[in-house]
Amino acid sequence: KAYLKARFMPMPLLVEKLKHNGDDLATIIFSSGSSGRPKGIMLSHHNIISDIEAVKMVIQVKYNDDFCGILPFFHSFGFNCGLWLPIISGVSVSYIANPLDGKMVGQSIRQNKTTILFSPPTFLINYIRRAQRDDFKSLRLVVSGAEKLKKRLADSFEAKFGIRLLEGYGATELSPVASLNIPDVEADGVYQVGTKPGTIGHPIPGVAVKIADLEGEKQLDIGQEGLLMVKGPNVMLGYLGMQEKTKQVLKDTWYNTGDIAKIDEDGFLTITDRLSRFSKIAGEMVPHIGIEQVYLDALNTDEHVIAVTGVPDAKKGEELIVFYIEEAGPPDKLNEIIKKSNLPNLWKPKRHNYIKVESIPLLGSGKLDIMKLREIALKSKK
Repeated sequence: KAYLKARFMPMPLLVEKLKHNGDDLATIIFSSGSSGRPKGIMLSHHNIISDIEAVKMVIQVKYNDDFCGILPFFHSFGFNCGLWLPIISGVSVSYIANPLDGKMVGQSIRQNKTTILFSPPTFLINYIRRAQRDDFKSLRLVVSGAEKLKKRLADSFEAKFGIRLLEGYGATELSPVASLNIPDVEADGVYQVGTKPGTIGHPIPGVAVKIADLEGEKQLDIGQEGLLMVKGPNVMLGYLGMQEKTKQVLKDTWYNTGDIAKIDEDGFLTITDRLSRFSKIAGEMVPHIGIEQVYLDALNTDEHVIAVTGVPDAKKGEELIVFYIEEAGPPDKLNEIIKKSNLPNLWKPKRHNYIKVESIPLLGSGKLDIMKLREIALKSKK
């Protein structure tokens, strides 16, 4: 009956009693909870479709494109870019149940002549190892998101597959894409730079961004680091059953991402850290990611072999804890790396604060499970 109605009844008769609005709730996607309690993020039809249309404008989806869908639909990246983007664009999509099966992903891309792949960096590391070079030769766009893309990974991917990774940025609260690097364009002698390595690109069409102080009040100048604030039709309706939390992050329709970023003179955005990934030690904000990068550079790897978090300290407010796995080497070696670095002494973890674990806790999206790290760290200090 439903099929016959949908197929033959005039649309006015189907919807005459329903008052649809673009701002009606379309879906509720729960955040990963990587840095706190998972929140139900309410997205409207307008949120989702506006984000898709903006992404389509900059990546220019073609009629013969094929997407490779590797992310689950309960993840906003997979829900919008893996499900609705190809559906609304009217192009094919090939799904892989296990995104960590690099061999299967490579085979699927080869067989389906896939042209577009969205993936977190963690999964891309696996594809470099398991997929064959020719598996990815049909790809014209590989967009990396959900976590920071390291230059070493981008270089390795390009060296093996001959295609440069394009880094983007988003959040579930932003439906999820907010900014994107795109291929450079040359037309009629005019050259437009669309990609700048190390950045997350320009805001997508219709989205405005600004850098503000840590209170989210004062707008900062070009090149200054501060809170990344985003405004646009992609900004969520709010958090399910959490009105106070919604008010905290939505100020005058600007969404406070909680990420520390800067804008350069060309309008490219760079994420420098996550506010939740700082420790306040003796009054100074110490970035965990900056410390992790020193270890990773010395070990010549981008894999999750080490992670830094903080725990309360009676004297200085917080102290740093370093988790490492066997592949990273012994704690004496790691401690020597940090001692020889140019980091301020306040940023250097103490020798007795290295904790060996079997694996660094990660979420299904490949992100670091910050809450789990803190939980283990607190137990170890009791």
